[in-house]
Order: sequence, then C-alpha cells, then structure tokens
Amino acid sequence: MVTAWIPHYCGPVAKPLDPEMFDPLCPSELMPIRVGDKWAGMIIQCLEDGPRRFSELRVPLRNITPKVLTKSLRTLERDAFIVRTIHAGPPRQVQYELTSLGRSLLELLDAARAWAETHLEELIDAREAAIARAGRTS
Repeated sequence: MVTAWIPHYCGPVAKPLDPEMFDPLCPSELMPIRVGDKWAGMIIQCLEDGPRRFSELRVPLRNITPKVLTKSLRTLERDAFIVRTIHAGPPRQVQYELTSLGRSLLELLDAARAWAETHLEELIDAREAAIARAGRTS
C-alpha cells in the first residue's frame, strides 16, 4: 500500500483513487454476476488498497448519488464485507475498510470481470436481441 500524510488524520492512507478507475462506457448493467447491488462490486474494488473516506469513493463512482452510496455502504457493512470506523477529533472522519470476508470477494470479482470481458460481445448481442424481441411484441 502506498501511503500519504493527510492533515488531521493519524494513520496511513492508500494512494488516491483513479477517477477513471471504472470506464464510463462500460455497460455494467450487462454483468450477469453481481455481489450485492449494482455498486457493491465497484465499492469493494475501491477499498482493495486500504481504508477510504466517503468523499474518496465518490471520485471513481461519480455517477452514484450520495443516498445510493450510503445505502450500498450500509448493506456491505450489514453483510460484514466492510467495516465503518469513526475517527474522533476535529474534524471527525469516517472510513470504510474491507473485512477479511470482503477481501475474499476480490478474487471472485476479478474472475467475473475477466469472464465478462471475454463474453462482452455475446452479452451485448443477447441484450440487443431481447430488446428487439420486446419491441416487436409491444
């Protein structure tokens, strides 16, 4: 883990998340294999290199609303994939971190992503065919 110093925080932090971590043109709704909701897998990937604050997660997940991100984080916390830690002091900071259970999903997510990349054309063709069929029956 690459670490940096952040004022008012006592502890190591991972290098900043890449704003282009997730391709905005990637048709994530085509992914037939999901962990949790639409955003859970991406959140887990964002936490791979260490704890993150809410605002850090918003950088690569720029299309998620704060309300939906909060709901996804709460669900991941409920399911014991992440842990939420509150650091007291001015200013108060909240961080999210993968648990060992959450970390065990990383290999599964990598395999699912590799499978989807291999079969992307087939997934797109199937989706387009289904849309065309639905248009004919309407």
